[in-house]
Amino acid sequence: MPVRTHLWKVGVKPKALQETRLETEKLLEEMIIQQPSMLSGEWLLIGQQERTFNNQPLDLLAIAPDASLVLIELKRDKTPREVTSQALDYASWVENLKPEKIIEMYRRFSKGRELAEDFFNKFQRQLIEEELNQNHQIIIVAAELDTSTERIISYLNQRSVAINALFFQVFDNGDEKIISRTWLLDPIETQSAASNTRSNNLEPWNGEFYCSFGDSSARSWAEAKKYGFICGGGGAWYSRTLQLLSPGDRVWVKVPGVGFVGVARVTNEALPAAEFTVTTDTEEKPALEVLTEGSYHREFLDDEEKCEYFVSVEWLETKELDEAIQEVGMFGNQNTVCKPTTSKWRSTVTRLQRRFPNYNSN
Repeated sequence: MPVRTHLWKVGVKPKALQETRLETEKLLEEMIIQQPSMLSGEWLLIGQQERTFNNQPLDLLAIAPDASLVLIELKRDKTPREVTSQALDYASWVENLKPEKIIEMYRRFSKGRELAEDFFNKFQRQLIEEELNQNHQIIIVAAELDTSTERIISYLNQRSVAINALFFQVFDNGDEKIISRTWLLDPIETQSAASNTRSNNLEPWNGEFYCSFGDSSARSWAEAKKYGFICGGGGAWYSRTLQLLSPGDRVWVKVPGVGFVGVARVTNEALPAAEFTVTTDTEEKPALEVLTEGSYHREFLDDEEKCEYFVSVEWLETKELDEAIQEVGMFGNQNTVCKPTTSKWRSTVTRLQRRFPNYNSN
C-alpha cells in the first residue's frame, strides 16, 4: 500500500490540510541544498548534478559518518519504475568512484573547500582514504511511488541492496506551505544493508552480529566489560543500529584500530542513557552515576537523537585491549552494529570462535 501522510491543524475542530505541490520539483532540490537535514542530519552533501554514464546527471551525492556514499535521486517527471532502474544504474557509477574523484567533486560543490576538513567538522572523526566509498546506499526521493515500485525497493533491501525511498508531501496552510517527510523503510535496515554493498561474495547472514565499540573519551571498554553493556551515541547514525539487537542475540565486539575484545549474549533491548542502569556491588544505580571513565555524551542527555544508547549484555568471554584479536582479512565496519552478509564475516567468526573458546557458553 503506497505510503501517504495526512496532516490536520490543531484545534477544537481539527482542520485537514489539503495536499498541494511545489511550484517546481527543482525547488525541492534547492531546499535540500540549503537545509540538508531535510534528508538527514547524519549526512554531508558532497555533490550535485554530477555527470554519470551517457552524461546523465545524478541529482545529489552525500557522505555518511563511515565514509560510505549516499546517492540521492529525485523523481522529477520520471515514471516510478524508471527512477528505480536509473538509480540502480547510477549506483554502479558511484561504486567505482575513486577517492581523488570524490575529493575533487566536493571542491566543485563547496566552491573550494576540502572534504577531509569538512568531514572532520561534521562528524568529529578523521576521514581515512581507505574507508572512502567502501559502501553506498541509494535514496529515491518522491512525492509518491506506485505499489509495485515500493515492493521492488523492499525486495532489494531485504537482499542486501541498500535502497530506500523518502517521501516529501506538501500541504497548504493558509498563506504558507508545509512539507512532510516519511521513510518507506526503517533507515536502520538500509544503513545495515549498506555495510555489505562493496562485497562480491554475499551469502546468507550467519546469525552473528558485529559491534564496533569506540573506546575513547566518549566511552570505556573497561567499564563496558565490568558492567555488561555495549553502547553508541552522538547521533542517530551511531545509535539506531543498536535497535537491531534483541535478547538472546550473540554479538562480537571490536574496538576499531585495536581488534576483537569480546563476545556476548544480549539480555535487553537498547535504552537511552537516562533510563539505563547498572548493577554495582551493592545495588542497581543509574548508569551515568556510576560510569566515570567516559563522557557517554552526557551533554546530549535530553536529546533523543544524539544521546548515548546502551544495550545490556552477558559477556561470554572478553579480553583486555592489549590482548585484542586482530588478524589479516578480518571483518571491520564503522557501524555500531550490523548484520554482515559477506563471506569475510563468516570466515572472521570461524577464526574468532577458536580464539574465544567460551563463545557458546550458556
